[in-house]
Amino acid sequence: MIVLSLAEIAEIVSGQSYDIPDPDLRVTGPVVTDSRAVRPGSLFAAFAGENVDGHDYAERAVAAGAVAVLATRPVGVPAIVVPDVTAALGALARSVVERLGTTTVALTGSSGKTSTKDLIAQVLQRKGPTVYPAGNLNNEIGLPLTALRATEDTEHLVLEMGARYIGDIRYLTGLVPPKISLVLNVGTAHIGEFGGREQIAEAKGEIVEALPPADAGGVAVLNADDPLVRAMASRTKARVILFGEAADADVRAENVRLTEQGQPSFTLHTPTGCSDVTMRLYGEHHVSNALAAAAVAHELGMSVDEIAPALSEAGTLSRWRMEVTERPDGVTVVNDAYNANPESMRAALRALAAMGQGRRTWAVLGQMAELGGEALAEHDAVGRLAVRLNVSKLVAVGGREASWLQLGAYNEGSWGEESVHVSDAQAAVDLLRSELRPGDVVLVKASRSVGLERVAQALLETTTEGEVAGR
Repeated sequence: MIVLSLAEIAEIVSGQSYDIPDPDLRVTGPVVTDSRAVRPGSLFAAFAGENVDGHDYAERAVAAGAVAVLATRPVGVPAIVVPDVTAALGALARSVVERLGTTTVALTGSSGKTSTKDLIAQVLQRKGPTVYPAGNLNNEIGLPLTALRATEDTEHLVLEMGARYIGDIRYLTGLVPPKISLVLNVGTAHIGEFGGREQIAEAKGEIVEALPPADAGGVAVLNADDPLVRAMASRTKARVILFGEAADADVRAENVRLTEQGQPSFTLHTPTGCSDVTMRLYGEHHVSNALAAAAVAHELGMSVDEIAPALSEAGTLSRWRMEVTERPDGVTVVNDAYNANPESMRAALRALAAMGQGRRTWAVLGQMAELGGEALAEHDAVGRLAVRLNVSKLVAVGGREASWLQLGAYNEGSWGEESVHVSDAQAAVDLLRSELRPGDVVLVKASRSVGLERVAQALLETTTEGEVAGR
């Protein structure tokens, strides 16, 4: 972040200084919430969680080089004490971004946020210094931490914004107001909390309501292929640019196809021309993500001849999102276990089917969380889709929701050994180790709480002799 003195920070966050020998001491390092991540010059933000209280690590943080601690009580080392550390972090982030004047790009959507954020970052980095979140730091703590990494050299600040309730995104845009807002889609993620897709659309649309008007440079980038997103044009005074495969999209894809490896290829059309793109990522769903990134890049002055190669060369920056690894024996493991909702689950299954041409395919799937009353129908539908896509074997992992996955497969016609229900990740690993053959393709996907990344990791473990475990 930009260099600030402790006195300046205390004023910004309306905090009281304790045990600070010199208020002119400056924070020159990152703002962190984990004492293990402290670097010389850091500011350590102490949060009290359910299991761990950051205040207990204040002394360790200062010993590691933190200039001071942002805390809710005196901690015996230099500290700025505030009533609410989350609110103080947000106030600090807003002040820093306002001083910098960098271009802020904010994006949201029910699925694909993190993958699209990674694409945008990789494209914009070719134009100038770009700050973006690691992973999916998209809430009231992660977003300020990302914003506070911006410096005087930062040209673009890319922020992912998540929501569980109406008003969440309005709060986040209040911390760091965007100049460009992007809405990818409105799906069924968190539908249990929201109550319906219309309510989800209401929440997601807050990101375009926060934009400045068109004559002040505000731009809303909206998915032309999603009616609920397209309708958000009426909720902003910013200029609207559409992306998608629709004929009237400003940035669109034509001739969409998948390579033999399951990687999307298409012709990218922008207002400045067209160019071919073949992505390194897997699955046709990345076409929409790429178009969204292209639309943002176009609005920031990049030509199609700059955007297309950047998209073609972009890779996966965040863990456990369609990570494709081929073992020495030819088994391909697709680790997409970071999270899951009905839309991303369907996209991953279609990618598996495309990758598995002429090969045995395995779908190791678990619960999709937070679906409320839609849970049974959605899990049943995913199980049915696995059969329709001719996935060789469905391994449903877990309890009730996993049984619904298998039930859907059974009702669609999977009556033999094409589907199986196992109790937990270890049971899935044991099954796969005993039955996988060279050349098989294995997709692993579920909501984060299920922890199915352990299955993918176990399948990729090697022995000291370098051979794959379980062969």
